[in-house]
Amino acid sequence: MRYFPYISVTALTVVAAVSCEKPAPKPPAGAPDIRSPADPGFAQQAPDSFRVRVSTTKGDFVIAVHRAWAPHGVDRFYNLVRAGFYDGVRFFRVIPGFMAQFGIHGDTAVTAAWRPRVIPDDPVRRTNGRGMVTFATAGPGTRTTQIFINFGDNNRLDASGFAPFGQVVEGMEVVDALYGGYGEGAPNGRGPDQYRLNVEGEKYLARQFPKLDKITKARVE
Repeated sequence: MRYFPYISVTALTVVAAVSCEKPAPKPPAGAPDIRSPADPGFAQQAPDSFRVRVSTTKGDFVIAVHRAWAPHGVDRFYNLVRAGFYDGVRFFRVIPGFMAQFGIHGDTAVTAAWRPRVIPDDPVRRTNGRGMVTFATAGPGTRTTQIFINFGDNNRLDASGFAPFGQVVEGMEVVDALYGGYGEGAPNGRGPDQYRLNVEGEKYLARQFPKLDKITKARVE
C-alpha cells in the first residue's frame, strides 16, 4: 500500500522556487531551521522516551514516543517537532475507520528541501493498532516527514514495513473528530491531490479543502 506517489525532486524544486507564498515561520529558539534540513541540529538522537503534545483545530492530543520501537523514525520525529516543522500543517488525508495522515508542509520550498532527506527503514516491532503513530512510506527507503495515526486495527500494514514509533495516549477522541469528509485523495477519491499539495502548498488546501483540520502547535513535553 502506497501512502504518497513518487514525484520528481527536481520538478518539485523548480515549481517551489517560483511559488509565491508566505514563507515558513522561524523555528523555536535553539532549534534548527526547517528550511535547512542538512543542519546538524536535525541529527540529534532522541531521548529513549518522551511525549509530544499536539494542539489542533479540534483540540489537543498527546503521543507517547518510544525510541526502542523505531529509532530512526523517532529521531526524525523528535527533531522535526523540536524545529516546529508540523506547526500549521494540515491533516490532508483523513479516512474514517482507517487513518489520519499529515506531514506535507504548507511552504513548498520546505517540502522540496525535505523530500530527498529519507531515513533508513526500521523493523516493525509493534503492530498498527488503534492510536499507533507511524511514518508513511511509498516503499523501502522512502520515509521523510509524513506520518499517520491509525483509527483502528490496521495490522495488515505491518507486513509492508510500516513501523509504529509512538501511540496516542491522551485525546484519541480529538483524532477521531478530525474532518474526514473529503475521504481518499485523488485520483482514487475526491480528497487532496498529493502532487498538487507538494507543488502548491497550503494555498491549494485552503482554497479547495478548507474544512481540513490542522496542527496549530506540536511540542515535546
